[in-house]
Amino acid sequence: MAVSVRDVAAAASVSVGTVSNVLNRPEKVAPDTVARVLAAIDELGFVRNDAARQLRAGRSRSIGLVVLDVRNPFFTDVARGAEDRAAEDNMTILLGNSDENGDRERAYLDLFEEQRVHGVLISPLGDDETRLQRLRGRDTPVVLVDRVSEDRNLSSVSVDDVVGGELAVRHLIETGRRRIAFIGGPMGIRQVADRLAGARRAVEAEPDATLEVIETESLTVLEGRAAGEAIRERAAGERPDAVFAANDLLAMGVLQALNMLGSVRVPDDVALIGYDDIDFASAAVVPLSSIRQPASLIGYTAVDLLLKEAASGEGFTPEQVVFQPELVVRDSTRAR
Repeated sequence: MAVSVRDVAAAASVSVGTVSNVLNRPEKVAPDTVARVLAAIDELGFVRNDAARQLRAGRSRSIGLVVLDVRNPFFTDVARGAEDRAAEDNMTILLGNSDENGDRERAYLDLFEEQRVHGVLISPLGDDETRLQRLRGRDTPVVLVDRVSEDRNLSSVSVDDVVGGELAVRHLIETGRRRIAFIGGPMGIRQVADRLAGARRAVEAEPDATLEVIETESLTVLEGRAAGEAIRERAAGERPDAVFAANDLLAMGVLQALNMLGSVRVPDDVALIGYDDIDFASAAVVPLSSIRQPASLIGYTAVDLLLKEAASGEGFTPEQVVFQPELVVRDSTRAR
């Protein structure tokens, strides 16, 4: 049977209120009384119901984080940065993986609201912010992660993915490539659409360059491998001479497929660049060029904005923080 505050009070010969003060405001209690209560807590094995206490106060000390794909190391690094900032205020991160599924995303939002989390960080699947606006309207701060708020009514922390896409394809063009393929999807994910928009901008600035779009169902290694196998099966004159993958997981799959039989070589036959610059990129069989995002800093900054909004209340004006991407060149895009 669980030990209660009343049990502790009886064992220490003090009131329930005194035990409560020792747990929450020990400076208001005489040192010898504090020592007596702590000794009773230790002897009885009392564990405070912190969750219940926080809910009585109105909000828990947990922050909900919903990411698109927990298997992607980029989001792992975002979560680590969020945890670092949350820990500075003695808070915890509750991680939910939508797995690029709208129903799962909504289920996590419902769960976090039921648990009265301190706020929600989310990398949303689509552009519809109605559900998030309702959540914020019920005094739950919301910060978009790796996405910009369309109407600027939500705080957000992101990277300029249009610039990132342009950086990637401009680099491929500068290495002498002209038949470029963009691999990514679904296009309903804003980050994918923005990276493609940047790729188009770079190609439009080069008269003899072309861009082929190969849409995938998800941003996984398996989808990248399937796209790479399709490219490998084409005749030499019909395949692209460069690939820009919407993230590094896709790029890893493409690399596996192209290198499998040795008939199409990276970068001699097809240059390859990814996006995110996850740790595995530099350790690939052919070290992978990529567009770097400051993942940990994104998570850290998102929690910082959320806590600022929670402390400000209704007077808070949403903020948009946009970081600039960085081109990281490795062997997979070596010039001919």
